[in-house]
Amino acid sequence: MYSAPDFTLFDSAKNPVSLHDFKGKKVVLLFFPLAFSSVCTKELCYVRDNMSLFNNVDAQVLGISVDSLYTLAKFREEQGLGFPLLSDFNKEVSKLYNALYDEFSYNMKGVSKRASFVIDRQGMIRYEQVLEKAGELPDFEAIQKTLASID
Repeated sequence: MYSAPDFTLFDSAKNPVSLHDFKGKKVVLLFFPLAFSSVCTKELCYVRDNMSLFNNVDAQVLGISVDSLYTLAKFREEQGLGFPLLSDFNKEVSKLYNALYDEFSYNMKGVSKRASFVIDRQGMIRYEQVLEKAGELPDFEAIQKTLASID
């Protein structure tokens, strides 16, 4: 266990959101490569469709990608996502969490890896999974088990 690096990013509604705003609450950070891509859509729609699993254990979900906040706003609206999407356009937070591809598909550089982190009420990382293959989905079962184990 180690302390989750704090950050402030803008959400799709242009509001600054800081990790420390959620002190005292469980947080699930979901880094994803690109809005509107098929696997990212599947991942975030899974969370949307299973929000009760997160709400029932008092967990705040935050989606993070290097997309612009304008792209994320459209993606969030089209998919009906009921949790914040944060723009890491400058790639600083993805780097902090070691969740950044040097090179992604089509020669794109600096795209977020698909990664998940569960942070406890004291700001400690209790679970992390950084996937090298963007086509894989997070282990939502392990995320739920970790959330359930946190008082």
